[in-house]
Amino acid sequence: MAADSQERVSSITHSDVEDAYARWAPIYDKVFTLVMKPGRTAAAEAINRLGGKVIDVGVGTGLELPMFTRNVRLTGIDLSDPMLEIARKRVQDEKLDNVEGLLVMDAMNLTFEDGSFDHAVVPYVLTTVPDPVRTMDEIARVVRKGGEIVLVNHIGAESGPIAAIEGWLGKRGASLGWRPEFPWAILGDWIASRPDITLIERRKLSPLGLFTLVRLARG
Repeated sequence: MAADSQERVSSITHSDVEDAYARWAPIYDKVFTLVMKPGRTAAAEAINRLGGKVIDVGVGTGLELPMFTRNVRLTGIDLSDPMLEIARKRVQDEKLDNVEGLLVMDAMNLTFEDGSFDHAVVPYVLTTVPDPVRTMDEIARVVRKGGEIVLVNHIGAESGPIAAIEGWLGKRGASLGWRPEFPWAILGDWIASRPDITLIERRKLSPLGLFTLVRLARG
């Protein structure tokens, strides 16, 4: 079912993402810091309450890394090395000694063993990967039983003018590096297909409810 929902949105490839974020890297923080800060803050707060060993999937330039408390030991992965170069400098400049590694890695093919992490934080990632369902399968695989997966993502409008705008932008998703249209059904169907996954929380965030925080328990 999740695959059916996924087929209804625009396609995107690894090359699209790598090319787009190589272009975005020099200006990413200036463009996206403010609009995405509430989501990063909410995700970090959820993880800080848990502590432990955490994988940050799609860490990018590391904007959220200073938001984590020292009881959180972080390993960040991202497909874009230009973005990670900025994250590495941030870690060095801000002396974030709880960041244990920043690695170039495909979120759809994580090289970690099963249950390697206590929890996962996934900020603004599912709209940027070619296969969100496979990505979620991989994230769930590397999180131990009893852990949490904390996501922040844009969830597309079901109808109306916003949905029309997202559809128009979606035709340009390859150049943007993400899909503006992303129905809840992709994630909702995946959760329904996984008896080991429980939805704990789903709530819209500022600004204007553009982004949604989702917390999942790994049973």
